[in-house]
Amino acid sequence: MARINSRQVEAFRAMMLTGSVTEAAKLMAVTQPAVSRLLRDFQALLKMELFERRGSGLVPTASATALYMEVERSFVGLERITAAAEEIRGRRTGTLRIAALPALSNGYLPRLAGGFLKDRPNLNLSFFGVISPIVVDWVLNHQCDIGFAEVPIAHSGLPCVRLPAPARVAILPAGHRLAAKAVLEPRDFEGETFVSLTAGSTGRHLIDQAFNRDDVRRVLRVETSLSEIMCGLVSSGLGVAICDPFTAREFANRGVVARHFLPRIDFEFAAVFPPQRSPSPVALDLVEVMRQALGKLSELPVV
Repeated sequence: MARINSRQVEAFRAMMLTGSVTEAAKLMAVTQPAVSRLLRDFQALLKMELFERRGSGLVPTASATALYMEVERSFVGLERITAAAEEIRGRRTGTLRIAALPALSNGYLPRLAGGFLKDRPNLNLSFFGVISPIVVDWVLNHQCDIGFAEVPIAHSGLPCVRLPAPARVAILPAGHRLAAKAVLEPRDFEGETFVSLTAGSTGRHLIDQAFNRDDVRRVLRVETSLSEIMCGLVSSGLGVAICDPFTAREFANRGVVARHFLPRIDFEFAAVFPPQRSPSPVALDLVEVMRQALGKLSELPVV
């Protein structure tokens, strides 16, 4: 038994939309005889009269009007699928789930992501600010599409992309005597009260290494795992610190000044993706936008 095909349904819809075989043929980019044949076959298969001839034209029957309502629902569904496919191809739809370490999530990355979303009005965002080990865990368990974590990454099996590493900066309370210098070195911190990163962290190791190399003695009164806490303590006047540049900028007008520090200690981090699947195209787009933005960040003066 012959079955209805999509071209017959398309011809019926075109006829209902335009009201004439001539216009229906134009809409479908076929000849008038082709439309007439499709309509004739469609009616025969349905065993239903869909159009009545009146004068030189065809007028839809009540049956045709009722059937058209059902056909239009189907076509609207197909059009929605087509539109959704276009959105997906354009990487403008869906939900992007991001987890990022606090240094990035406390201001810099949300602003970047906000601009990213403006160009993708149908893209939604779930954004989580958590410490690097949790970032890695959530990405590993497919709870997020992309994560930003400090390197080295604890799990070697995760696909990752290293991003440009900006230099850590020295941070001081506003009005501190060392703020008069544009570039600070370990010997400048001799005897200073110092706010440290938590013992055992990569950043703490690199910073201590720089000071120990020059045999500089600091007064280590406080340690913390979060750069926001570090900057808050420095802004109170308690002491000085070496900090990632992202958080330092967030505190630029909040009682903290930043200065270049030598030897250079990079703040290294990477984008990580869930294992055993290709990275989300929109996540890769975000990484590229971030790569370009970080290139510009390195050109900006220290605050």
